Amino acid sequence: MDRNLVISADGSHTIYNPSIDEHYHSSFGAITESTHIFIENGLNQIHSESIKILEIGFGTGLNALLAMNYGIIKNRIIYYETVELYPLEMSIINQLNYVKTINAELCRQFEKMHSSSWNTLQQLSNAFLFKKVNADIINFEPSGNFDVVFYDAFSPEKQPELWSKEIFEKIYNAMNLGGVLTTYCAKGIVKRALKEVGFKVEVIPGPPGKRHILRARKN
Repeated sequence: MDRNLVISADGSHTIYNPSIDEHYHSSFGAITESTHIFIENGLNQIHSESIKILEIGFGTGLNALLAMNYGIIKNRIIYYETVELYPLEMSIINQLNYVKTINAELCRQFEKMHSSSWNTLQQLSNAFLFKKVNADIINFEPSGNFDVVFYDAFSPEKQPELWSKEIFEKIYNAMNLGGVLTTYCAKGIVKRALKEVGFKVEVIPGPPGKRHILRARKN
């Protein structure tokens, strides 16, 4: 698969996939976007000492790295499970500049996120358990009891099957009461699908280059 490294507006890398004409993260700022959507408006909404996160779309590993760094700053114990069907090549991963920007001391852990075995629980630190699952979310059954969901699949225009009511329903059923799902996509079809399965949906301001994002709560 042809995938190209690109410098986004905040100096951090994103990846462009020409086969579907989409970037993995915003060209307006990869770290800025992920921090705003998934950390500030997702993970930061949960105040438990121990937090379970489910991510749909591991991609570059940026969201996982940010979550791990958040856990260090906030003194949280984090279990992080992520689903990815098409892993990136290590030749691309090794060029990403996320670690030196976010926390240079996490270089070894970031490398292990990508090089470790799939479908196997890894303890990357005393406070960060990590499992990546090589699967299609359509056929994936989440283990349950998640507090936070990072929904970071490619857009509904490119992969409409990943934004269906059926998928959101099984994610809803795998979340704890009070759990939060965040996504960059604020399209009407996504809002309706989330509401239909029981989420309370908020339209909130987006990061640079994006007017709105969605935050959905299981109440």
